[in-house]
Amino acid sequence: MFDTLSEKKFLLKQLVKRDLTSKYKDSVLGILWSFLNPLLIMLVFTAIFSMLFGRQIENYPVYFLSGRVIYDFYNAATKGAMRSIKSNANLLKKIYVPKYMFSVSAICYEFINFLISFVILFGVMLITGASFHLTTIFAIIPIIFLVFLIFGIGLILAVCNTYFSDIGHLYNVFTLILMYASALFYPIEIVPASVQVIFTLNPVYSAITCFRETVVYGVMPNVGTLAYLATFSIAALGIGILLFSIYEKKLALEI
Repeated sequence: MFDTLSEKKFLLKQLVKRDLTSKYKDSVLGILWSFLNPLLIMLVFTAIFSMLFGRQIENYPVYFLSGRVIYDFYNAATKGAMRSIKSNANLLKKIYVPKYMFSVSAICYEFINFLISFVILFGVMLITGASFHLTTIFAIIPIIFLVFLIFGIGLILAVCNTYFSDIGHLYNVFTLILMYASALFYPIEIVPASVQVIFTLNPVYSAITCFRETVVYGVMPNVGTLAYLATFSIAALGIGILLFSIYEKKLALEI
């Protein structure tokens, strides 16, 4: 059992290392783009939307970036997991590798980028004079449930995309809608009360809200919002694991 776990751990490290090196292989700045990308996006969105919402939202750059890092992690990690089986088709046809390892490695790779984005967030908070709160340590709670959600959705998408290539195109549209339904760059108060109910059904919005409460506003996450995020995430993880275990042996026949 120990040898098996050790081998899987080694494989996971190699897959993540491969993704890191391949992404920045021909780049002059290399891994610095992981710092520059969220920073440049923040500057563009701040320049555009601070004129509209700057007066309604205190320290708009921190408000926007605190939501963006959560959304970007969900978006990139679930898409990486979705493509993981098909993108490794040649390797899967040659040797036996637990297929879920590719989805797991894609998510772990994006988690590293997520951690890097924290450096940008805290740097912006420092530059803009934002307060640092003790409640920030509790941000780990919504992040854990967000990881559960990503693993669950990622495994579901990995299976569905292997059988139906159109899933990838549809999911791109879905994540675009999800971005606007997560209140990344505007206050939720501008949305009609009847529509705000729909926002509360979005688990990514729930994760962003809980994260902002602990990091930006210095309060504990709303119990109801956190409970919904936890329930949705654990359910998604359970469904994802179950679906992947059912179809794992059949996936090689579809790629």
